[in-house]
Amino acid sequence: MTEKNGITYKDAGVDIDAGEALVDRIAPAARATRRSGADADLGGFGGLFDLKAAGFKDPILVAGTDGVGTKLKIAIDTRRFTGIGQDLVAMCVHDIVVQGAEPLFFLDYYASGKLDVDAAAIVIEGIANACKASGCALIGGETAEMPGLYAKGDFDLAGFAVGAVERHAILPKKGAMREGDVLIGVKSSGVHSNGYSLVRKVVETSGLAWDAPAPFAPGMALGEALLTPTRLYVRCTLAALHTGGIKGLAHITGGGVTDNLPRALPDGLDAEVDLGSWQPLPVFGWLAKTAGIAEREMLRTFNCGIGLVAVVAAEQAGHVIDAFQECGDKAVRIGHLIRGEGETKVVYRGALKL
Repeated sequence: MTEKNGITYKDAGVDIDAGEALVDRIAPAARATRRSGADADLGGFGGLFDLKAAGFKDPILVAGTDGVGTKLKIAIDTRRFTGIGQDLVAMCVHDIVVQGAEPLFFLDYYASGKLDVDAAAIVIEGIANACKASGCALIGGETAEMPGLYAKGDFDLAGFAVGAVERHAILPKKGAMREGDVLIGVKSSGVHSNGYSLVRKVVETSGLAWDAPAPFAPGMALGEALLTPTRLYVRCTLAALHTGGIKGLAHITGGGVTDNLPRALPDGLDAEVDLGSWQPLPVFGWLAKTAGIAEREMLRTFNCGIGLVAVVAAEQAGHVIDAFQECGDKAVRIGHLIRGEGETKVVYRGALKL
């Protein structure tokens, strides 16, 4: 049969060789995430994980998926991709660890109109590094080229994480929570990965370019400062869980403390939070003052300096704070549980130190 000189898949905009080159490049980073239960090799149809080898006896699986939102647009506009992989991992594994679970493995999805191997490699190597730091194996993923669907230079990311927790250790333990239990806040590294549609609107209002000096971070460009990676809380949270004093945890993402903390609380108890108990990072003050954002809007959009909240019995609070601090996270008492009526809510006292 005579072959015709027709068009190829590459002519249509999909370069299979580029995809294979990316897999070869990121393979060492993925292998570095090996842990008990997974060998982290890439290239199969599915990733395998052995729960028995990981030491679980009566496990419940916990799964989470997320992206990094429009923070990705700042990374694309500034061509700074180093921290975006960490953001992606953090958004997924933190939703798992607050259930009391140990993150076990991670998969990523990277989609673009035309694959930029160098940019994709930086992102995925960042994913692998964050997985390793979280004790989580990168066991697979997908890279998709979809010409016509994404504008030139644009790409999107999604992450998928699975963890496990012994049945008796699942959080939150709402039935054990009592009036007077202490709220411990763990400080954030910055805006993390939520509220960036508002962040970008504030930057537009300010008239500053991404390469302008950051008004709130001396020595850094604005885009660089706003791309500060999400702090990874997994190792320190697991260390704090070993104290046995934590009754519940909340990952402070979109919706801030206002919407996320009530998800970890039972009916009949509210959270009273003292806004003067911590000092938010300067970026939050700059955002609020530049665009005249009201305090309650700040609290419902951003983490405002607190990326994780633990609910702890009063007599255990010191031990839990010490566990976080000894591991490297800064933790502080930010309030306590009070008797409530109707829908669980956060009651704020004082004002943010913006």
